[in-house]
Formats: sequence, structure tokens, C-alpha cells
Amino acid sequence: MAGCTSRCRQGVLKFMQSLRRLVFGTLSKDKIDDDLEMTTPCHRPEGLEQLESQTNFTKRELQVLYRGFKNECPSGVVNEETFKHIYAQFFPHGDASTYAHYLFNAFDTTKNGSIKFEDFVMGLSLLLRGSTREKLEWTFNLYDINKDGYISREEMTEIVRAIYDMMGKYTYPAMKGDDPKQHVDAFFQKMDKNKDGVVTLEEFVLACQEDETMMRSMQLFENVI
Repeated sequence: MAGCTSRCRQGVLKFMQSLRRLVFGTLSKDKIDDDLEMTTPCHRPEGLEQLESQTNFTKRELQVLYRGFKNECPSGVVNEETFKHIYAQFFPHGDASTYAHYLFNAFDTTKNGSIKFEDFVMGLSLLLRGSTREKLEWTFNLYDINKDGYISREEMTEIVRAIYDMMGKYTYPAMKGDDPKQHVDAFFQKMDKNKDGVVTLEEFVLACQEDETMMRSMQLFENVI
């Protein structure tokens, strides 16, 4: 379990680096990105005053976020392929496409196949400025792939394999073929309090709050902006 937690923390750190660079508009884009963006209709966000009331950001912070978002995504929306391309830049030794797919779905709350600025900033507000409970709920939603309110062994296995693929062959310590099953077993041993084969939101929150390593990972989201 410790090895998986360490890799998850590495993933969190990489994710925060990508968020920081997206926020300030410093990611580089190539012609593939431009072509992808050209196929997406332009979108303007809702008034910043409304977003200010719906998030934990000030109007000034929202202006900075929007400027960075527009710099990377001139059309005002991000489709999944563009999101994967941006995210992959931070995992050059692995394949981040599957994990990026799950992450994209977590931000795409309207399930229309694209992330608007509103979607991005609402998710970012929870991750950076939300309570511990809100951050854990967001993480649970990421792991609950089919959105039925439970994390099954199958879902957790998919998430762990996606993390392994993302971290790549240079991950230390080296990963073995049976490692995903061992980590999923350890996850359920810790999280599945009533041993019914699935993890509920309340079980997940309780177990995470008892885990100092997980709580430190949640703190990584603070003070990024």
C-alpha cells in the first residue's frame, strides 16, 4: 500500500505542476493542438461575478485563471484529446492517456465531451480551496468510474493500472505484474470497513482521514495560486 500511495503522491505532484502551468498560461502548444482547437466551437464563460459567488476565488484570481486558460485553449473549451496531449507532457516515460481520460471525466461534469472554463474553475476551486471533505469527495468521484456511488474492485484495479502506466518503466521501486492486485487488496483491506466488496463515500472519507499520508497529499493542493 505504501508503494502505491507514494506513486499516487508523485501523480498528485505532477498534476499540480500541470495545473500551475495551465493557470499561468506557460504550457507550449504545437500544430496538433491548434488543429484540435480549431474544430471546437468558441465559448465565453459566465460573468466573473457569478463564478466568484460559486467558487472560492476572488474576481482578480478568476481573471488570472481565465487569461491562462485562454492562452492554452483559445477556443474557450478543451476536448479530451487536447487534455490528454497536455497532460502527457508531464509523464514522458509512461502512458498517461487512461488516467487522463478518468481525470477529464471528473472535470467534465456536464458529460458533453468538453471542459469549459466554468467546469475547470469549479473543479479547481474544490481542489485548491475546498475543505478536506470536498477534496476527498472529488477524489472519490474520480475513482468511481461508473458513478454509481461505490468504488468496486474492478474500478480500483483500472485506476491503479492507469497510475502504473502513467508513471512508466522508470518508476522506483520497479513495478511487478502482480503489484496492482496487491495494492487493490490493500486498498480494500483499509477502506472497505463492512467487507461488502465495495467502498462507499463515507468509508473512503473515514479511512482517508485516518491516513496521514493521504492528508499530506490533500495539502499539496493548497497555495498553488
